[in-house]
This record gives sequence, structure tokens and C-alpha cells, in this order.
Amino acid sequence: MTKPITHRAKGDDLREKVLSTALELFSARGYFNTSIQDIRQAAGVSTGAIYHHFENKEALAKALYESLLLQMDVAIACACQPHHGCYAQSRAIIEQLFTLTEEQPKLMQFILLAQHREYLPNESPICSSKPFKAMRQVIEQGMINGEVRQMDVWVAATTMFGGALRMMNLALDGVLGHSLLKHVDEVAEAAWRGIKS
Repeated sequence: MTKPITHRAKGDDLREKVLSTALELFSARGYFNTSIQDIRQAAGVSTGAIYHHFENKEALAKALYESLLLQMDVAIACACQPHHGCYAQSRAIIEQLFTLTEEQPKLMQFILLAQHREYLPNESPICSSKPFKAMRQVIEQGMINGEVRQMDVWVAATTMFGGALRMMNLALDGVLGHSLLKHVDEVAEAAWRGIKS
């Protein structure tokens, strides 16, 4: 019984190594300028090991995209969980997104800045992904509770989180020159004024 678990753990480690290497290279060079050979060489694994886990480069990119969205989804759920009310949850989401941007910039760069539809044409747009749906649901619940005035939910969610996402882009582009986290309250409060009842 011990052997299969060990093999599975080694396989999982190798898969994660390939995904993290792909993230590094896709972030630095872009998807189209990165080959399976580049990933193999940088990860220090065999080509066969990569193809054992991923059918091709597109499948690898899809697995990476799904893995990063899952991380973001879990982070948003954890940020919201201890808070009650639309403003408190929205602020917690902004703080969590800013923290992720500072602590894992390549993750956020790949999620927010990569043109996924160019090489993952069958994927839904990023705004339809689970983490972004969760953000909209916070706003929808705020409308139901009377905390947010009645308006189109896309407009309300964009008003609440659009400025934060733009600040994250500025940080990823190296424009800010200081910590995003110093702007959490200012960004959250400015956005909240646009949607509150």
C-alpha cells in the first residue's frame, strides 16, 4: 500500500514542478515564446515526464490556468469567511488580491495580464471564472440585503473591484513603486461610495 502512495506523491511533485516552471517561463517570455523543451530544460525533467502529465503545451497551460484560478478562488473564500456584510467582504477581497499580487506576482500576472483566449480558445473569459463570480455574488448579496443600491450587477461589481484590479495592473507593471497594501482602505472606500445604498 505504501508504494502507490509514494509514486503518486512523486508524480504530484513532478507535475507541480513542471507547472511552476511553466508559470515562470510563460510570465517572463510569454506562452508563444516558450516551448516544451524550454520548460523541460528549466525544470530539469525529461520530455517524457512532461508528456506523461500533459498531452501538449496547450494542455499544460490549461492545467496551470485552472490551478491558479483555484488558488485565487480559495484565497477569496478564505478572505470573505470571517467577515459579514458587503463592504467588509469586499474590502477583505481587495486586501487579499493586493496581498496575492505582492506575494505571488507571477500568479497574478498570468491570471490578469496573459491573453488566455489566444492559446486557450475554449476557455471562458476570465470574468466568468469562479473567483470573479464569487466577487459578483458578494455584491449581489449586498443588493439583496439593501447595502448596495439596485443597479446592474456587472456595473456594481466593476465599480467595486475595477479600481482594485487596475491598481494591481499598475503594481505588476512596476509603476507604483510602493506597497499596494497601503491603498486598501482608500481603494475600498472610494469604490464603496459608488455603489452603497
